[in-house]
Amino acid sequence: MPDDFDNNKEQRRNQIEAKMVDDAFQHLIKTYLASRHRKKVDIITKAFNFARQAHKGVRRLSGEPYIMHPIAVAQIACEEMGLGSTSICAALLHDVVEDTDYTVEDIENIFGQKIAQIVDGLTKISGGIFGDQASAQAENFKKLLLTMSDDIRVILIKICDRLHNMRTLASQPANKQYKIAGETLYIYAPLANRLGLNKIKTELENLSFKFEHSQEYAAIEQKLSLTQSQRDSLFEDFTGPIRKALDAMGIEYQIKARVKSPYSIWMKMQNKHVTFDEIYDILAVRIIFTPKVRENEINECFNIYIAISKIYKSHPDRLRDWLNHPKANGYQALHVTLMSRQGRWIEVQIRSDRMDEVAEQGFAAHWKYKEGGEITEDDGELNDWLRTIKEILDDPQPDAMDFLDAIKLNLFASEIFVFTPKGEIKTMPAGCTALDFAFEIHTFLGTHCIGAKVNHKLVPLSHKLQSGDQVEILTSNAQHVQPSWINFVSTAKAKAKIQAVLRRENREIQKQGEDILTSWLKQNDLELTTSVLDRLCESHDLLKHESLFLALGEKTIILGDGDLEALQQKGQKHSSQGGWRRYVPFLSRDKKKEEETQPAKAPQRFTVDKDFNRKKPVIITEENFSNFIFPHCCHPIPGDDILGYIDNKNQIEIHKRACPVASKLKSSFGNRILDARWDMHKMMFFDATIEVKGIDRKGMLLDVSQVITSQFNVNIHKITISSNEGIFDGSIELRVHDRDEVKIIMDNLRKVKDLQEVQQIL
Repeated sequence: MPDDFDNNKEQRRNQIEAKMVDDAFQHLIKTYLASRHRKKVDIITKAFNFARQAHKGVRRLSGEPYIMHPIAVAQIACEEMGLGSTSICAALLHDVVEDTDYTVEDIENIFGQKIAQIVDGLTKISGGIFGDQASAQAENFKKLLLTMSDDIRVILIKICDRLHNMRTLASQPANKQYKIAGETLYIYAPLANRLGLNKIKTELENLSFKFEHSQEYAAIEQKLSLTQSQRDSLFEDFTGPIRKALDAMGIEYQIKARVKSPYSIWMKMQNKHVTFDEIYDILAVRIIFTPKVRENEINECFNIYIAISKIYKSHPDRLRDWLNHPKANGYQALHVTLMSRQGRWIEVQIRSDRMDEVAEQGFAAHWKYKEGGEITEDDGELNDWLRTIKEILDDPQPDAMDFLDAIKLNLFASEIFVFTPKGEIKTMPAGCTALDFAFEIHTFLGTHCIGAKVNHKLVPLSHKLQSGDQVEILTSNAQHVQPSWINFVSTAKAKAKIQAVLRRENREIQKQGEDILTSWLKQNDLELTTSVLDRLCESHDLLKHESLFLALGEKTIILGDGDLEALQQKGQKHSSQGGWRRYVPFLSRDKKKEEETQPAKAPQRFTVDKDFNRKKPVIITEENFSNFIFPHCCHPIPGDDILGYIDNKNQIEIHKRACPVASKLKSSFGNRILDARWDMHKMMFFDATIEVKGIDRKGMLLDVSQVITSQFNVNIHKITISSNEGIFDGSIELRVHDRDEVKIIMDNLRKVKDLQEVQQIL
């Protein structure tokens, strides 16, 4: 009887799941049929049935049938990116070669060369996004960018895949959540932004923020909800007169409220050191119109601008014309900031319906395909960017992280427009120099550049360019690449070319250095081993073996007796870990004697072995605190969102989740990331620094010190105050138990009369 019951239950579950899968696929087909693509339903259905059979019996961590993931990725590709049948088929099949016995050849025989080529590209950059192999994310990213230049759809589908993984990230253990969220913020969100996928970029950022800083995310969401009615009222009052003006002009339009995303709000709070209530640009307004004549849409944008600037006063320095000079990701719009009747500046974005589609869906919205599936390369800006990436890829970097950093320079950069002597416009990243521009034109110009003329005036290589500059590069055959150049170039292309030349020159010097080291070790009856190199690097504060060889070859390091001593102290504990100083907090268990210090014992570090469970959180207590490494890059204290990282010595570093160093670690060494949590009981003291600024007055210092000393068990360690022309400026170093105490003190300081700014120095 129980067997029959179990069988019926199993059958019932299978029926429910089969219906769920069929419904999801029918929704995909319905969305596809409503699009402007040619209706190739047969091949999509064929791909779905093939993938369903291939993944039969396999489940995701969430418990649902695996086929739901490829359907969801295809749905995103179709509905949110506007892609067609080739991309939908590739999305449905994207995990088949990776996870089953089918090969790329099988896919090509059944579905044709183009779909097989995209699936092959997706397979090469996979390696199991939730598996241990995903730690080589930087290397995967290189492969991903290589495949981009063959077919942009590979990266578009990969972003769809990442978006669905982020939407279903709750089923993953915490350490995997931090790793995947970190990769997403470091790689995929800027990449989506660079491709103009604004909506997807925003969602990727918000989901990453939600999983890495859940409390802050929830707090901002709550505050947005509580202030919704105020924004609605402001929006209605502000847009009422605009609607009347547009109606009178006979324009077909819609006006939307654009609310700043939780992630953007949080970033502004961090960067500007302000509270939620001090952010005034949470609301923006978007006017989307259908032009009467498509060729005249830019003029119509300006006509709308003229009409609304008669209603409200516009900010003279905040007009952004992306119409005549679109952003490199294809974005076009006219941005103007107007003063509302409530005394608030509000940004208005004016764009046509076509521009709006490109803004939301990016290059996918206007990427054209020829018959037979070949790409029509008619997007000059995108191809320029792909060419830059290809040049960087052509010169293999020894360090994947260097490569990632170089690409990110181009992913994140805002743009300026620079003219050649003949009047040709070049789009360059903001903050670029004359030397960057030289390398952008041609590698020969860059390597032999001796200076430039900007607007007909002679300037050095390091001169920073501004939008509208006209630049002429001056060269000399006698000029060679200088190591100092790397310090002032900012584009990925220039950095890559300079590093390539320097590496070629350095290889010979490194070889000489290696010979010197081998000879010296032989004289002292020692062998050249990895552990010997590691110890010498640490004693000379170098991170890489190549740096040691180079220094020896250049004679900036001369080996001597001190090096022999360093090699003989095999068990020595080092205070430096990868160039970071050990952060030792102030510790006091006796409240009356908290200023007393005791001789520090060498800490006994915890070492991760093969039996260590990486899925379980690491709990940090007063008893085991000294077992972990706290690098100086972010100084985490109890109350901070943290994670663990297993270093090269199998010891555990603790970082803030928002730490820039941790961002790189999550992206490149994802399988070494651990969930870490505090379990502290206000027995240890940590350093925290608060900066204050305000109008100076009598009794100000007394009021500030009273706020701090009224907080139980918080001590002022050091206070620095200056007053200049009536402005009070101060820095207060405290010893606190946790982040909550810092927050309480800052909240109370903000209530002090005439104190204008209160911020924590991290």
